[in-house]
Amino acid sequence: MDEADVKSVVKLEQVTKVYRQGAVDVHALRGLDLTVGKGEFVAICGPSGSGKTTALNLIGALDRTTSGEVWLEGNNLNRLNRQQLSRLRRDRIGFVFQAYNLIPVLTAFENAEAVLALQGGSAARRQERVMALLAEVGLKGMEHRRPHELSGGQQQRVAIVRAIAAEPAVVLADEPTANVDSETADNLLEIMGRLNQERGVTFIFSTHDSRVMDRARRLVRMVDGRVASDSKS
Repeated sequence: MDEADVKSVVKLEQVTKVYRQGAVDVHALRGLDLTVGKGEFVAICGPSGSGKTTALNLIGALDRTTSGEVWLEGNNLNRLNRQQLSRLRRDRIGFVFQAYNLIPVLTAFENAEAVLALQGGSAARRQERVMALLAEVGLKGMEHRRPHELSGGQQQRVAIVRAIAAEPAVVLADEPTANVDSETADNLLEIMGRLNQERGVTFIFSTHDSRVMDRARRLVRMVDGRVASDSKS
């Protein structure tokens, strides 16, 4: 990688991913090239089967390429072992899923603090940061509620705080508005857009949602495992 590549947050170069289904090879990605810089707000869209979720899984070190290279902050993910990848996911990647993935027996605060708790450090510092972020996303006073005591939109706000609390290099959001109503989706996108602009958090979305596409400042359209178009607003 040259100096410009190292300064990028994410870089995929000629990435292919083939899944074996019985006797059939399914080509999810076919030579994908993509670079995302620090502070971008990017939506990857496309029809089902276009490869957008597969791309997110590879960027998030949840899967490995069949061929090609994936870098995160200059680190070649193909050259890291399982322990190194686990540490990278914990420290440098935030995840927001459409199903929220909160732990039912933990409070909003405990769920939001989860990554910071794994990293260790001062309990007082963790509390200060998480409480401030929960307040910032409109959850002040709800810190002790468990997921079943929160609406879907409130649960997703907790998930957003969990994703950004450790100040990762990038937040990967896979269909984050899929399970909420239109008003809640708009509120969530407003929150994520503000975090992007005011805190410089890099967001990469995988989405079918036109509301996400409209708010994205860069739109990458995928078809058949390749980038069909890449435009900035």
